[in-house]
Amino acid sequence: MTELVIQGREFAADGVLELTLRHPLGQQLPAWEPGAHIDLLLGPDLERQYSLCGDPSDRTAWRIAVLREPDGRGGSAFVHEQLGQGDKVRVRGPRNHFALHPAPRYRFIAGGIGITPILPMLAAAEAAGAEWTLLYGGRTRASMAFTEELRGYGDRVTLAPQDESGLLDLAPVLDDLPDGTLVYCCGPGPLLDAVEERCPKGVLHVERFQPKEQQAGQDTEFEVVLARSGRTLTVPPGVSVLDSVRSAGVEVLYSCTEGTCGTCETDVVEGAPDHRDSVLTDAEREAGETMLICVSRCRGKRLVLDL
Repeated sequence: MTELVIQGREFAADGVLELTLRHPLGQQLPAWEPGAHIDLLLGPDLERQYSLCGDPSDRTAWRIAVLREPDGRGGSAFVHEQLGQGDKVRVRGPRNHFALHPAPRYRFIAGGIGITPILPMLAAAEAAGAEWTLLYGGRTRASMAFTEELRGYGDRVTLAPQDESGLLDLAPVLDDLPDGTLVYCCGPGPLLDAVEERCPKGVLHVERFQPKEQQAGQDTEFEVVLARSGRTLTVPPGVSVLDSVRSAGVEVLYSCTEGTCGTCETDVVEGAPDHRDSVLTDAEREAGETMLICVSRCRGKRLVLDL
């Protein structure tokens, strides 16, 4: 965790505030790769995750963009109303659960503020010589951030404001994908669900701002063994592994408590997790080597975790 200073503050679009963060002593910031996000620790029980959307090669500054959400839980309102130029803010990270994997071609799809993790991916794909396109939608053209930056990519970028062209037309982008194509999508839940329905298995990578609706699983009691100490805890119905571990006095990192940020991802030594998160890929779930302890449970009677 570190404390950074806000050295840039401007609106990137209607309702979207762009912040530039630097170290107060001019020190280099930790390295990051496209898809990474940081946690802003805004106050007691007020932490929010925001994607880094600047240039990974610039170790002097981090850029994020925050959408003002009138019906949100207070994080975006705090950023818009309380954080000003020159203010300091505590930051944790970066972490990356949305990494850009090497591929000869990409199809990028962004909805609204979902453009933020995608933006540095475009530059990385361009630098790698990959073939790519971006389909970017929003409520209105004025609400879509970074459109001026995107103009430099020419006709590889399609801007599709909903008030001008309706919902995003996914068919031309996703039908008949050439072999070796990877699809990266970030945006509101209905968009991600629609993209998932069209994509072949194994080609899609998504990042969600809200938890995906999960099928109801068993909510029965089970045991968790903490491998580092040998302690055994009982996790009753209706109580998360995270809460059980913290109640036992074990300090673990966590943030969103809804399975979307990945902060509480924990290695599984033994047992079968009942995955209920919105972060892990299908392959990662099948491997069962990690789990998000804020929402996921156990498919048996016992889990051994690296805690």
